[in-house]
Amino acid sequence: MKKKLLAISVICALSVSAYAASEAAFPAKWKEFTSVKTPLMEAGGALPGCDADVSSLPKVYQETVATYCAVKDGGPGAVEILVSSSALDTYKSRSGKFSDGDEMILHLKDLQVLFVTSYKGGKPVYSVYDESGKDVSSTPGSGLNPVDCKTCHTGYDAFGVNGQMGTFK
Repeated sequence: MKKKLLAISVICALSVSAYAASEAAFPAKWKEFTSVKTPLMEAGGALPGCDADVSSLPKVYQETVATYCAVKDGGPGAVEILVSSSALDTYKSRSGKFSDGDEMILHLKDLQVLFVTSYKGGKPVYSVYDESGKDVSSTPGSGLNPVDCKTCHTGYDAFGVNGQMGTFK
């Protein structure tokens, strides 16, 4: 199964490599962003492991776990949601009316990876960096690329609005 997932990831990475580069600059001040509370954070601050039965969870969670399990055996581990100060009020309102430059980050702490949602022209753009700022979005076979981000963030309208996923607590 792992070989099959790796083969699929490599094929996908090669087929979208022209589109897989990060779409926005690295948020150099990401450590100053506000950590927000979400239902995910209240559930222990980690996504379920790869062996967890997630069949009763909403489809978006099931696919998120599957995606991140393809990145790291056992699952991604600890995560946190970080929001730039410029985006905090909009994030809380869940209006989807973000200004250019606003940013939100899904920080996969154990993997030391930042999934960044930034805004240009009021629309979300996606980037994937390691904590030092290296663009890891087009690493072959990694499963980490903006195409995957965009697919989930636009495929679950009932769960997200203009790039913002989940709920605010």
